[in-house]
Amino acid sequence: MISGWIGVTVTAALFQCWRTAMQQRLRGQLSVNGAGVVRYLYGVPVGLLLLGLYVAAFGGSLPPLGLAVLALCALGGFLQILGTNLLIMAFGYRNFAVGTAYAKTEAMQAAFVATLLLNEHLSLLSWVGIAVGVGGVLYLSLAGRGTSPAELLRGVTQPAALCGIGAGLCFGITGVLIKAANQAMPGPDVVFKALLILVITNSLQTLMQGAYLAWKEPSQFRAVFTTWRDSAKVGALSAMGSACWFTAFALAPVALVRAVGQVEILFTLGFSRFYLREKATPSDIIGALVVVAGVVLVLAGS
Repeated sequence: MISGWIGVTVTAALFQCWRTAMQQRLRGQLSVNGAGVVRYLYGVPVGLLLLGLYVAAFGGSLPPLGLAVLALCALGGFLQILGTNLLIMAFGYRNFAVGTAYAKTEAMQAAFVATLLLNEHLSLLSWVGIAVGVGGVLYLSLAGRGTSPAELLRGVTQPAALCGIGAGLCFGITGVLIKAANQAMPGPDVVFKALLILVITNSLQTLMQGAYLAWKEPSQFRAVFTTWRDSAKVGALSAMGSACWFTAFALAPVALVRAVGQVEILFTLGFSRFYLREKATPSDIIGALVVVAGVVLVLAGS
């Protein structure tokens, strides 16, 4: 079981990195909200396919869905939308590095939220590992941007930093709510429930952000369908990544999943080096090693 959630989490991080790269290209064709909607709209059929394949292989039947489960899915989905928009807003402010760096504190924020709301208790070594991993991610976010740790602390009241902190908090709470939905749903098969929750959440997100898009940006609402070739790829990658995240949340503490999920930044460096042929800098290598050390400490502590 332990090795299972680790593999699922690493796969989730890989899909997320891949989806982000695809979505960046899509941003040239769609607005912030339009690019967000395609994640959910085109993710629903892929989620249904994954659920159907799982049922065909292992069985499963639709459990009774109470209001508590639907409310948790709706709130978690809304916070994911809000977190994504806050992150993009952080990118839009002048101090891009500060906003990005504070958003990377998601793993630490998720650990605190999970401790408070889910009563998840971690060992001291795991807490140290989370702190080390976050430090490595912050270093990678700031390296080469001329922003020192002191400047990072002084910039905590900047709009970019506030949006970044808010984004990290939203993503952290989202994981907690999705795990709570899995626990509240009847049935022993947590993987089946995770895939079902994915379909429910993506459907609710499509309704929420899709309705807003149709109301505020009708031209973008139409563009979501005219760009279906690229949008469908983003939706598929998003659904597969979320399926892995939701499954990992069901199998292990949210804080550990988010901490191990920081390996996403290593995939980003790998994509930069081997696909874009960009040369890795010494600071990239140092930051990557620190992230790896943090993940090792988290796993040793668990």
